[in-house]
Amino acid sequence: MDIQALRAAHPDHWMKAAAIRTLTLDAVTAANSGHSGMPMGMADVATVLFEKHLRFDPKAPNWPDRDRFILSAGHGSMLLYSLLYLTGYADMTLDEIKNFRQWGAKTAGHPEYGHASGIETTTGPLGQGIANSVGFAIAEEIQRARYGAKVVNHRTYVMAGDGCLMEGISQEAIGLAGMQELGHLIVFWDNNNITIDGKVDLSDKTDQVKRFEASGWHVQSIDGHDPVAIDAAIAAAKTDPRPSMIACKTHIALGHAAQDTSKGHGALTDKAQLEAAKAAYGWPYGPFEIPAAIKSQWEAMGTRGAATRAAWEAEFAKLPANKQAEFARAYDRDVPKKLAGAIRALKKSIVETQPKVATRKSSEMALEVINPIMGETIGGSADLTGSNNTKTADLGVFHPTNRKGRYVYYGIREHGMAAAMNGMALHGGARPYSGTFMCFTDYARPSMRLSALMGVPVVYVMTHDSIGLGEDGPTHQPVEHLAISRATPNTLVFRPADSVETAEAWEMALNQTATPSVMALSRQNLPTVRKTNTSANLVAKGGYVLAEATGKRQVILIATGSEVEIALAARETLEAQGIGTRVVSMPCMELFAQQDEAYRKRVLPAGPVRVGIEAAVRQGWDWLLTGERGREAKQAFVGMSSFGASAPDKVLYEQFGITAANVAATAKGLLG
Repeated sequence: MDIQALRAAHPDHWMKAAAIRTLTLDAVTAANSGHSGMPMGMADVATVLFEKHLRFDPKAPNWPDRDRFILSAGHGSMLLYSLLYLTGYADMTLDEIKNFRQWGAKTAGHPEYGHASGIETTTGPLGQGIANSVGFAIAEEIQRARYGAKVVNHRTYVMAGDGCLMEGISQEAIGLAGMQELGHLIVFWDNNNITIDGKVDLSDKTDQVKRFEASGWHVQSIDGHDPVAIDAAIAAAKTDPRPSMIACKTHIALGHAAQDTSKGHGALTDKAQLEAAKAAYGWPYGPFEIPAAIKSQWEAMGTRGAATRAAWEAEFAKLPANKQAEFARAYDRDVPKKLAGAIRALKKSIVETQPKVATRKSSEMALEVINPIMGETIGGSADLTGSNNTKTADLGVFHPTNRKGRYVYYGIREHGMAAAMNGMALHGGARPYSGTFMCFTDYARPSMRLSALMGVPVVYVMTHDSIGLGEDGPTHQPVEHLAISRATPNTLVFRPADSVETAEAWEMALNQTATPSVMALSRQNLPTVRKTNTSANLVAKGGYVLAEATGKRQVILIATGSEVEIALAARETLEAQGIGTRVVSMPCMELFAQQDEAYRKRVLPAGPVRVGIEAAVRQGWDWLLTGERGREAKQAFVGMSSFGASAPDKVLYEQFGITAANVAATAKGLLG
């Protein structure tokens, strides 16, 4: 690559792009860690995008109709941080750049959503950003159809590398985006042919251009260092109705001794090589020094968006007042005032009719009340709509022929579905939920973790939550998945016992603004265990006394979900023998842990023996069974310690000992 020729051909552009490259080199050197090569290779594409195409305003970074820029190749975070600093985002200062990868800095090793304005999503786990972008684009399409193109009409731009495209999630995302014809989605592929181990052909020979074309994308191939070609490609992509991929042939670590090598991927900190690269760039300035003339050119890119935003605000003001209020409420993640009353009415009806249904059906009953009230909900399923019960009649199906539809058929793409839901929530104005079998949280797990890490309140509807699903056998029977979900920080795991608890769980999940929820729901029918109507949401406490001992309290049975009815039956046996037994329903351990100590002690007082009952492994139960102060209490757990088996659900419960008789016998054994 002839650096001098590039400089001579486009001197003004070159120096603006060099500002990204040199800030990257300086920051990585100061931190003595990081990834220099990607920002150096994609600086030209980023410069053209921000200067000539991106719709943004650093003074109003959360403007709803801004374009979204997603750095899927999150290891190249200094590209994003440089862009935010150069264009004038107030919270991305030069000091933050200098403190790259240091404690307390906004400039984390990989972009962290919420750390600084302009970071649209957390990336770093490769492939997540491009998969998030599909959700961003779906949310934009739905809102454009709902509010009109004068209020919602923006694009989502993504930078993805070879690693992003090798990850399996990328195909899930690419296939869904192509089928849905998401024309406002534009992906730049950083085609530098380098991975950490060496050249890409050590492990892959996929023709990425043909792959995208086969999935229904508009594809162009360009020189990723030619600003004229970059500009023309973006312009062409914006006029095509399909999602676009622009294959940008680049040189990793352009202009450095490590150019076009695997070493160029990582931290380039050699002082002599850094100085040689800067000399090649024609950059005679000191560390972290950006000449005023170049900084002002970058800042002009940022100030350009103010007029566009002002024009948008004028158009938004023309919407009817109720539409403006609905839009603002959805973006603020507030629930409608009508929701609480609607849930209370549903609970009253359930208590009156006492249905015996699977909690997956109970969830559908709740959604039939919720979806007409909350126009921002977007439902879906990974090819299990009829089993997950996630589609209600009012939603309509999202499709190229129906952009007002709010139900997405994701196909067998659990990981892509979860990542897309994150993208919808991050876009704003959307409350996504979708379903699969609880066992297949394994397929969705990386994106579920990022939901929690980013603090986005998506809802995972995970049905068929135990051996109770029966004949499909241990491949489909989750035993460890509740423990895995509960072990994840900032995640609420709801396992309701009946239709009342399910309605209350949905109310709690939708009132979250920064925490995702997992709904663990049964396949098998369950009786209504809440016999008395209460206006209070008892699930909000996480755990509560469902049935009290009639005599001296000697036993406390703690159960969740489908095992609550077993606990109640065991209580009857024990009470008949004069053993006072309390049953505690524990639909959400995380919410119970958030209650004050006095409440927790009232529900689980010291003294009685404790038996936990759940058709899953014990991990995560000990703090409830042994007591919070670490003193050994007489306790036991009735549940699973192995994988399940293929048989009818009642046979399985009997064979694995999760029965009222065994629970009662276990409790009596503890009493001595």
